[in-house]
Amino acid sequence: MIQLTWRQFRTQAVVAFGLLAAIAVTLAVTGPQLVHLYDTSVVSCAAHDDCAAADTVLVGRFRLLQGLGVVLVLVPGLIGLFWGAPLLARELETGTYKLTWTQSVTRKRWLATKLALVGGASVAVAGLLSLMITWWSSPIDRVNADPFGLFDERGIVPLGYAAFAFALGVTAGMLLRRTVPAMVATLGVFAAVRVAIDRWVRPHLLAPLHISAPLTMPAGNVSPVALATPSPGDWVISDLTVNGTGQVIGQDGVINFGGGRYGIGVSVADGKVTVPGAGVCPNKFPAPTLVHNANAGPPPGMAQAVQECYARLGIRQLLTYQPTSHYWPLQWYELAIFTGLALVLAGFTFVWLRRRFP
Repeated sequence: MIQLTWRQFRTQAVVAFGLLAAIAVTLAVTGPQLVHLYDTSVVSCAAHDDCAAADTVLVGRFRLLQGLGVVLVLVPGLIGLFWGAPLLARELETGTYKLTWTQSVTRKRWLATKLALVGGASVAVAGLLSLMITWWSSPIDRVNADPFGLFDERGIVPLGYAAFAFALGVTAGMLLRRTVPAMVATLGVFAAVRVAIDRWVRPHLLAPLHISAPLTMPAGNVSPVALATPSPGDWVISDLTVNGTGQVIGQDGVINFGGGRYGIGVSVADGKVTVPGAGVCPNKFPAPTLVHNANAGPPPGMAQAVQECYARLGIRQLLTYQPTSHYWPLQWYELAIFTGLALVLAGFTFVWLRRRFP
């Protein structure tokens, strides 16, 4: 059975691992160049006060190869589409499985061999590609300092994506018994699950951290400035402006609802400072006159009046984020989720095979 499965799969395997070998050679040749450039320019840039230029040069090198990260995002879906979905659907559609089962090969052995051989190759392809890209991109990633922005393209999660996509394709093929419908279903469900995990599950796999800080209106500025700032590389999940009761009145340190003549959404007129969604404060300072040039900045004392109003009304910025220290725990959690889904689908496929083909 192993020999038969290998003969059916060897062309795809040779192509896939041949491409991996070509990518490995390319990255092995160019990777040390990136490391050398990082060590000779970026590491010492602070002493020469030219870090911006050094970072730009490093990030600009090998732009085409940097696109391999996007390829890695697509690889698990392609595995499910072209390796997982046809694996059983093609056999069930053409009826060749009947011949195999009459050659002293049990249904469980038939399915287990296919899952082990092709599924193992799927995970190996995604894992090796992720390992190579993560190693090669490490100097650029250190400069960009945005690990969560490339969460799907680095580390160990691509192994889980590949395992899940493959198992999903196999299950779809078993249920639909037609290759093309199974491929369509695999692509749709895989994309939907990935989006759901990315938007609604990953941000809460670990309890996020919160920063609450007052807004400030610096002298000479007409816009509020948020004081809550996470460390470089942290993943900001939400950045909200709230009033004294905790009601959201804006985002990103900005007050919403209209636009006053001075400040964003804040009006200073008739001896009062009005903050939409929060309240009104008496203005201790003279109201700005109509002849004042707004382009020259707020009149004297206006910024202080708005700042005192912010404090009186309890307006604050509420920042929710995942710190960089949560990056690898989140990688492991998400890998466990997708691996678990793959195992559940594989188990379901075994049960369905036993019940539908007695």
